[in-house]
Amino acid sequence: MPARTAKAVWTGGLKDGAGRMSLGSGAFDGAYSFHTRFEEEPGTNPEELIGAAHAGCFSMALSGGLGRAGFPPTRITTTAKVHLSLGEGGAAISRIELDCEAEVPGIDAATFAAQAEGAKKTCPVSKALAAVEIALSARLV
Repeated sequence: MPARTAKAVWTGGLKDGAGRMSLGSGAFDGAYSFHTRFEEEPGTNPEELIGAAHAGCFSMALSGGLGRAGFPPTRITTTAKVHLSLGEGGAAISRIELDCEAEVPGIDAATFAAQAEGAKKTCPVSKALAAVEIALSARLV
């Protein structure tokens, strides 16, 4: 399996500095800063990129599981909301909420729910983030 790369360059201090993150594939290059991470300034941040990775991984895992179960999906849309909290130990990702809507012909709600829970447990990004609470809301549309 290939190893994937990403790069971050940071210049300056924590609050007055700035950085850029880029993907090795060239598909993304964006600015980030203290203000894009802890405030509402436009730009990206590590948590947003983790959310994108988690939403993408979960959607693929769910698609694979549904296909293996004989229910190939028409469409899966997943949003990941990554919560960053400040505590005694500093900043930490405290919770990720996956919200999934899927079009899956011929499947019943219980089977879909079981497949979604299975995907949450087995997607590689969920496994990597096992120390974080991961909540899932999945529904058929």
